[in-house]
Amino acid sequence: MSWRAGYSKFIEGIATAFGSILILGLAGYSYQAYYKAHVLRKMENAFAVGYSSLELAALSRHIDPASPHSDLNAVDFEDNDWMPRDEQAVIDGIVDGTIQGQYHLVTGEKGTGKTSMLLKAMRRVGGEGVAMFEAHGDPEIFRVRLGKALDFEFHEDYVGSLFSFKGPRDTTALLDIERAFNKMEKIALKRKERVGKPLVLIITGVHLVRDDEDGQDLLELIQQRAEMWAASKLVTVIFNSDDYWTLERLIWQATRLRVIPVHDVPRDTALEALGSLRSAKFNQDVPMSILEQVYDKVGGRLSFLSRVAKSDDMIKACDIICERERRWLLSQYWILGKDLDPGGEEQQDLSSAAMLLAKALIDKEAAMRKDGTYDGSLPQIPIHEARQIMTNAAWIKEHDHHNIFTINSNGMVQADSVAMQNAMREICSGEGFDEHLQATLDRLDEIESLQRTRELTLKDLKDDGEYHAVVGSGLDRKEAVVSLRARPANPPTLT
Repeated sequence: MSWRAGYSKFIEGIATAFGSILILGLAGYSYQAYYKAHVLRKMENAFAVGYSSLELAALSRHIDPASPHSDLNAVDFEDNDWMPRDEQAVIDGIVDGTIQGQYHLVTGEKGTGKTSMLLKAMRRVGGEGVAMFEAHGDPEIFRVRLGKALDFEFHEDYVGSLFSFKGPRDTTALLDIERAFNKMEKIALKRKERVGKPLVLIITGVHLVRDDEDGQDLLELIQQRAEMWAASKLVTVIFNSDDYWTLERLIWQATRLRVIPVHDVPRDTALEALGSLRSAKFNQDVPMSILEQVYDKVGGRLSFLSRVAKSDDMIKACDIICERERRWLLSQYWILGKDLDPGGEEQQDLSSAAMLLAKALIDKEAAMRKDGTYDGSLPQIPIHEARQIMTNAAWIKEHDHHNIFTINSNGMVQADSVAMQNAMREICSGEGFDEHLQATLDRLDEIESLQRTRELTLKDLKDDGEYHAVVGSGLDRKEAVVSLRARPANPPTLT
């Protein structure tokens, strides 16, 4: 009977172990299935009606502090709707899903109203089907911001966390971004079946991604997905950038990319809108001569015009803006003249290049005025000529990033704004500027020449001392022998 008791315990142990494994397996499978569904539900909510935390932060200047942030009707763009923009209708069509089958790059100078138009378009659809976040130069931070916008934490659907296994988060940021995009595709497929429109993913500040190997890999990954999503009409990606290098990088492999340039407001539109706003808000009938002075000082840059329109003294506000632009240019790229220290060569290379290009733009403007072809628009130089003037093709990117010059989508270089053009004109027309610039260039040439020069010092060459130096290289070259002999200190005098 003892063997029967032992056999029963053996069967009981097997059943217990099998039951434990089965329960653990079911628990793990249930955990994984639940969280996969949970992740999709969370991401789907990120594209539901309403705004994410980042979108609310961007919209905070339009929301009444007394109103709850969840109240979409509390968003008021009245302060920014006074200037009509032709690009707004196109951006509205992209964000609401009417325009499909493409991905877009909204490009232009800082302060032209690109982000404001995107936010207005989002407000029209209540944020439904749209996710928005700002890019960053560090791929890890980019990954976190993408996850926040999509409400995706990159590890929730990993069953290995039950057993403390090493998870997929221990991989690279690019792989995490790829996994987030895979999840978003599932949401896009469901939305396509339900409403027949694509999701919209807006990435602002793409110029903040570094133009290095990591940044280029990141942009390549996003562009590959954007191309595929545009072809299948699943997701519409909108890049928003201030710098030309983003366009230069994306257009290399683009087939479905559409570039939407957003530049300064045209003169007639700006003058009419500015006069109407002053009449409505301040009950002032501003003379056209004053409005024309305003435009001549700050141009059609929306951020400048908004500040001027709300000022009691518009001309004074324009002068403050122009002075700030002048000080920014001088603080970043002023030249140091003939007393330049050798340690500042690299920075002065950029500064002298900026001043050379600024002088070329001012000279072109003067020539246009003399010929009678000047129409009030900023003078432009093709980018290849600008690089030739600067003598280095890479330097123009630095100046574009610091808002000194801008490169439009047609590859033409001009001052970043009318206010910056005025600052360049004031600096370049200053007394002694040409001589100061030439002295800086001469000093840079001198420093470069000194760096290429090597000094050879021979010691202990005295009395009958002698050196033999062999000059030559390569098997087929003849060698030359140079002999150096000490010269007597007091050579004998012949009588």
